[in-house]
Amino acid sequence: MAFVTPSGLTEEGTSKTIEAGGMTVHYHDIGEGEPILFSHSYGPGTTAWITWHKVVDEFAKHFRCILWDMPNFAKTGPTVFDEGIHSMQARVGAELLDALGIESAFWVGNSQGGQSSMVAALKYPERVRKVLIGGGHIGTGGDRYLMGNRPSEGIRATREVMQNPTKENVRRYLGVHLDNQELVTDELVDYIHYWHTWSPEFVEARAKSRSPAHDYTAELDTVEVPAMILWGRYDRMVVFEVGINMLNHLQDARMLLLDGVGHWAPFEKPAEYTAHVLTFLRGYEAYEPA
Repeated sequence: MAFVTPSGLTEEGTSKTIEAGGMTVHYHDIGEGEPILFSHSYGPGTTAWITWHKVVDEFAKHFRCILWDMPNFAKTGPTVFDEGIHSMQARVGAELLDALGIESAFWVGNSQGGQSSMVAALKYPERVRKVLIGGGHIGTGGDRYLMGNRPSEGIRATREVMQNPTKENVRRYLGVHLDNQELVTDELVDYIHYWHTWSPEFVEARAKSRSPAHDYTAELDTVEVPAMILWGRYDRMVVFEVGINMLNHLQDARMLLLDGVGHWAPFEKPAEYTAHVLTFLRGYEAYEPA
């Protein structure tokens, strides 16, 4: 199983580990410049590499890109926790920055990584320069939708894999998460299935961990750093009304919907995703009228 960047970088060739947050954290450190902490998508078998490998080459031309596997994903952990999962992920992300000697970074996240990046902006504002929130809930445990079904189709498909991790269920789960069905290849199914089932210790740690529900809506207006909200128009895991809700609460935010995209925007539309996010991170000053 090999998912390679356009320039030929491999997951194995860029793999690193470090001790942070009381556990072994697995990550990739690519490029030079101001740091970006990339936090990956939610779901069984998800990794930092599969979420970001299509876009990291372009980001690395301008930034130091730290792609990390969050606790109990891929090779980070295993750990048993009893706290809000996104609060825990934000804390360990900040501790990873400490271990790497980084005072502050841009936080770019998709799905759960977007929500955890948002929580980092709430809890550790001095560590966050700008935040990119993609396809993530506001509340730990999900949101009460006005338009979308609850539980969402994506959550139902995810639960099927959690309860019965067959390759057939993984394929169905990926078909719900990705709008472009041609991207649901045998190679991707095998990759996701492997990283969800590879370690009995990780499976046990996930089963024993507990994440109490917490709604961050009331705290969103305290986020002062610039935020971008980026969503797939056809996200069947977290419907885009959640992004509109975020936009209504954040002080300094802009929202973008990508057409023909489900829950994995950087995987489905890497060029478009990169162009918009790079412009946001680098700043709009170059486009000011003379």
